[in-house]
Amino acid sequence: MKILCLNGINLNMFGKRDPAQYGTITLAEIDAQVKKLGAELGADVDCFQTNFEGAMVEKIHQAHADKVDAVMINAGAWTHYSYGIRDALAILKCPIIEVHMSNIHAREAFRHHSVIAEIAKGQIAGFGVDSYLLGLRAAVSAIQAAA
Repeated sequence: MKILCLNGINLNMFGKRDPAQYGTITLAEIDAQVKKLGAELGADVDCFQTNFEGAMVEKIHQAHADKVDAVMINAGAWTHYSYGIRDALAILKCPIIEVHMSNIHAREAFRHHSVIAEIAKGQIAGFGVDSYLLGLRAAVSAIQAAA
């Protein structure tokens, strides 16, 4: 089972950026926890982060070509306005799980809307690193349900 974990713009700054919202955990630490849980669940998890929208779209296109079984994405600020990333994700034939460290619905009004949500299997937000771990469990469950 192949799962792609995508992290968008500015998320490489976890651990440094706004610890009140995101805590002090780094993206490398999140990736390590996700990969560890993935191994326990029988999933090979590939983690990818970029600050370049085109690179994110290319990675999603590659996921389609590679026929990944699920995609988990925290698109960062792109969540709220990137129709390019949304349209690339819509090409996929696998479950998409949207995750956020903070509760985007309890923050600034512009963060309440996700252009990804309508094509995602579900959205998990507000649980810090556990959003990723819950998202991974949801992705595995969706894959197993489809089998």
